[in-house]
Amino acid sequence: MASLARQKETLTPKGLRTRVRIVDAAAELIYERGVTATTLEDVKTAAAVSSSQLYHYFANKEALVQAVIDRQADTLVAATEHAELGTVDGLRAWRELVLTQAEHTGGKGGCPLGSLGSQLAESDPDARARTAAGFGRWSTAIRDGLRTLHISGHLAPDINPDDLAVTLLAALQGGLLLAQVQRNTRPLQATLDTLLALAQRCPNQPQPPQPSTKSSSPSNVGDMSKSVAYSREQPQRRV
Repeated sequence: MASLARQKETLTPKGLRTRVRIVDAAAELIYERGVTATTLEDVKTAAAVSSSQLYHYFANKEALVQAVIDRQADTLVAATEHAELGTVDGLRAWRELVLTQAEHTGGKGGCPLGSLGSQLAESDPDARARTAAGFGRWSTAIRDGLRTLHISGHLAPDINPDDLAVTLLAALQGGLLLAQVQRNTRPLQATLDTLLALAQRCPNQPQPPQPSTKSSSPSNVGDMSKSVAYSREQPQRRV
């Protein structure tokens, strides 16, 4: 990533725009077709650049794929930060953003970053490490918002916001994968809604009354139902 930063510093504004156009075209093709099925010729055509322009910025396909990984991670992190997860409205907006994007694609492609990881983790150590770093930045963006929610009392007090960030990201990956293979966003919606509802449960919400443990055990199911109903109807005695 340091070499990428140095390269960007040496580019002219026009050169930077050309590089961005190449990466954007490659990212779109790879998201639609996969890494293996996307060739440099495809990217050249989609970006409307020559071979000399392409190789001026990227020595080979591996270098271009690494730039795509960074681009997808940057996009996801920026969208998460823009949603402002530190507010309840922001958390809801982020949830809507995720679902709307999945519905727009019909689940196709899965997660832009996660799909790259699943394709490259076992064959390209550098790409795997880069994808892991991208997930780390994404998790941090989610964590920062959840920490603010926790401090303001909008998360259950026993919830660890750092652990919740990792859990939410992992659940999101699973939900997006199910949406991809089933071509249905319902599993993704259920995953997000259930997890967020659990995390935001009110700490002062009364718990369902429990049957008294002092009474004798009911002799049958009918007696048990009556015992539970009776215990719910009676006010709690104070000692």
